[in-house]
Amino acid sequence: MARARQAGERPATTALLESRPERGRFAELQLVTAAARPVRERPAGNSPAHAEPRLLLPLPASMKRARATTAPVTRRQAMAAAGAAAALPVVGSPALGIQPSGAAEGRLRIEELELTSVRVTERTVWMFVHLKTNLGLVGLGECSLGRRYELPALGRAFEAARSRSPFDIEAYRAAGRERAAAGGIFDATAFSAIEQALWDLVGKAVDAPVHRLTGGNLRDRLPAYANINRATRERTPDGFAANARAAVEDGFTAIKAAPFDGFPALDAPGSEVAAAADLGVACVEAIREAVGVEIDILIDCHSFFDVDLAVDVARRLEPQHLAWYEEPVAPTDVAATKAIERAIKQRMAGGEFLFGIEGFAPLCREKAVDVIMPDVKHCGGLLEARKIAAVAELDGIAVSPHNPSGPVATAASAQLCAGLPNFEILEMQWGEAAWRGDLVLPPERFENGSIEVPDGPGLGVELNQAVLRERRI
Repeated sequence: MARARQAGERPATTALLESRPERGRFAELQLVTAAARPVRERPAGNSPAHAEPRLLLPLPASMKRARATTAPVTRRQAMAAAGAAAALPVVGSPALGIQPSGAAEGRLRIEELELTSVRVTERTVWMFVHLKTNLGLVGLGECSLGRRYELPALGRAFEAARSRSPFDIEAYRAAGRERAAAGGIFDATAFSAIEQALWDLVGKAVDAPVHRLTGGNLRDRLPAYANINRATRERTPDGFAANARAAVEDGFTAIKAAPFDGFPALDAPGSEVAAAADLGVACVEAIREAVGVEIDILIDCHSFFDVDLAVDVARRLEPQHLAWYEEPVAPTDVAATKAIERAIKQRMAGGEFLFGIEGFAPLCREKAVDVIMPDVKHCGGLLEARKIAAVAELDGIAVSPHNPSGPVATAASAQLCAGLPNFEILEMQWGEAAWRGDLVLPPERFENGSIEVPDGPGLGVELNQAVLRERRI
């Protein structure tokens, strides 16, 4: 995390920055009121409408690894197995065979947790959870966290769901949310994955997609942007430009990159910081030259900057007309984020690893960003994400879920975004695996700048066992 600059301290990039006269205005810009804020740029088209994972704990008896040969049990099969008395009509029907609560034998209850891991690259492993019930229905969720995972966190989250009805999502939240919020990213991710799987189970039980259970949809297709960062191994202007061009050829009309990854510590020699800033800016310039003026460019800074450097880099990038400028500093530093937002012309985005309403509320209350980015894998799940989006809506802030994820989290994010009034655009990981769309059934398909919202029960997708047998670890 970037250290805070002390009062009166000159930035490490002194030689680089002193050549630009606008830097001298920053002290005044920090105090600009909301009424006098610089006008935000908003490009056309962005309108809101193989490292082995480490097993840290043996799997308990109720947390078994999913077998590649085990096909998901369909609602029809589960109903047949349970008999006519356990038929599952729509929620609210007097004939409902599975009640949202109660402990009577034969009613839907969560019994076991299984885990499936899929190798994508040496950097990326996708991880999926399967919640198994007494009636054979299986709920699917995603807990991918780069190459890392921690079984104890999944075990703790599962204990909050064990023996419950999947309909009791608020009860699950009450039982596990506090620990998830306090336990760090692993606990937050585990809690969120199981919450996704609960919604998948509810949808399968009543034969409806999640978006039909949370208010219906406002859209059948979602605009999406390509995150080219992980696919860009050549971290040069030419490398970024080539992948940006390829993503546009694949149909994307918006591209995201993180050209400042690997940025030196801000107390490194000034020449190193200046050179890294120059390289990152050159990469963005190359992307713009490669894709032309009609394509939106989003730049993720991964919190490598402090306020002064963030403002300086943003000003250098003004000619590239960014769609947004993402997390130049840690979003938990609301004061610094707000200072940058008030000082630059670009729209600000952030919040990819924040948890819960309490994580996002300060950013929204202070209007420190223009776009929030809850991730259904980390923020607490689908219900929490909807609550976060509602808070943002009150403050006129758009929602664009963080989603450099596998196809299950993408399906969950699509269920969320289908009904959000303040949804803007969904992130999609591009270029890591040509087979990613075929890992789920029905296959994930992107075309003409958008992705279709799955309309099957629950999250609307199941893992494709044929592809899974080849890719699982």
